[in-house]
Amino acid sequence: SRYYREVLPGEIVKISRYDVQTLDVVPRPEGDPSAFCIFEYVYFARPDSIFEGQMVYSVRRRCGQQLAIEAPVEADLVSTVPESATPAALGYAQKCGLPYVEVLCKNRYVGRTFIQPNMRLRQLGVAKKFGVLSDNFKGKRVVIIDDSIVRGNTISPIIKLLRESGAKEVHIRVASPPIKFPCYMGINIPTKEELIANRPEFHDLANYIGADSVVYLSVEGLVSSVQESIKARQENENSLKTQKSRLGKIGHCTACLTGEYPVELEW
Repeated sequence: SRYYREVLPGEIVKISRYDVQTLDVVPRPEGDPSAFCIFEYVYFARPDSIFEGQMVYSVRRRCGQQLAIEAPVEADLVSTVPESATPAALGYAQKCGLPYVEVLCKNRYVGRTFIQPNMRLRQLGVAKKFGVLSDNFKGKRVVIIDDSIVRGNTISPIIKLLRESGAKEVHIRVASPPIKFPCYMGINIPTKEELIANRPEFHDLANYIGADSVVYLSVEGLVSSVQESIKARQENENSLKTQKSRLGKIGHCTACLTGEYPVELEW
């Protein structure tokens, strides 16, 4: 199989053995910009997915680079919890001029932690899920890049594990903004009360999860990382006309981060 092109929002496509035909494109009301879920780029999508003409891996790397601009820290190495945040960690390390080093390896014989019936079992599962590469970070200041912190349960035992294995400092940098609001567009985000960003502990999050510091990427930083190459492509004079007709105005849904929903909610 090979990548052909994206199906546009509202497009009805007929695929036959002979060709790919557009049967119709349902227009947006009043020419509103699209509202593509920005969390597809952050977390949901596979890194080799292509959305809006750009590879998700490249966007995640840019998020890491932007995070390094917004939240640098005095440290010896950059790493991640394998492996969804690896592109962001590589981007952060590259921008900071620090080495990217593996500090954890996955134990492939342990099942999924999220299906455990309670938080205590989930945390125990997390500790067993990873092996510690202690020779790589003993006595050093470590920056761990995560793609998102939703409840705060998973990262805490990992920080404890690293400290017990000899890390001098553990700084957490999150390559997306805090999730604060429910999604009504089909993504099953935990309730507002479960989200760490809405809990009192969020005001001293570093202490709560046992880190030396915690900083999230800004909403503006995420949006600019996602839209940078889309804008560059649209401004390319050679393809300006075709891109405008295909993509229209750039727009992304950031409702779970900002509370600004792309459509009016009706109850």
